[in-house]
Amino acid sequence: MFECNYEDVVIRVVQGDITQQIVDAIVNPANSRMIMGGGVAGAIKRAGGKEIEEEAIKQVPVPVGKAIATTAGKLRALYVIHTPTMSRPAMRITKENVESAMKAALECAKKLKIKSIAFPGLGTGVGGVPIQTAATAMVQQLKNHLDEGTSIKEVTFVGFTQESAEAFKKAVKQLFLQRSRF
Repeated sequence: MFECNYEDVVIRVVQGDITQQIVDAIVNPANSRMIMGGGVAGAIKRAGGKEIEEEAIKQVPVPVGKAIATTAGKLRALYVIHTPTMSRPAMRITKENVESAMKAALECAKKLKIKSIAFPGLGTGVGGVPIQTAATAMVQQLKNHLDEGTSIKEVTFVGFTQESAEAFKKAVKQLFLQRSRF
């Protein structure tokens, strides 16, 4: 685990399973149709129950750049924030989709007055965005969000693999622990 503080917000990087995080909300890198078939979405549905997908589907379509919240079912979180990275299941996407999805998830969290949130890699599975590219884009969007003010007090980036956890750690160090040179 890696942890740092920025503007009274704890930013943490862990290797593990997003469905096991004890937070107010976990984030699902969704598609606009809210079909929770494979990858992170499938894992969330299997661990939390089909009611998560059923509730999300009632709100379709959700375009890239918007996010919705649903129940978290049997998960330890209160909410699942579904933020589309792609319009249809199994699409290849770009870094810009990751940025839009991250920004939308953070805005949804702000509306819900969420204090703690956990993110997996967005767009790094079937979306095909390299993990370091996605991690850097996500962490930059988080920094922008925190600089504008938020209710969030704890952010956890959950890398399913050691490689993804290391990518988040590198991005967090670069963007939150950089020192100015004069």
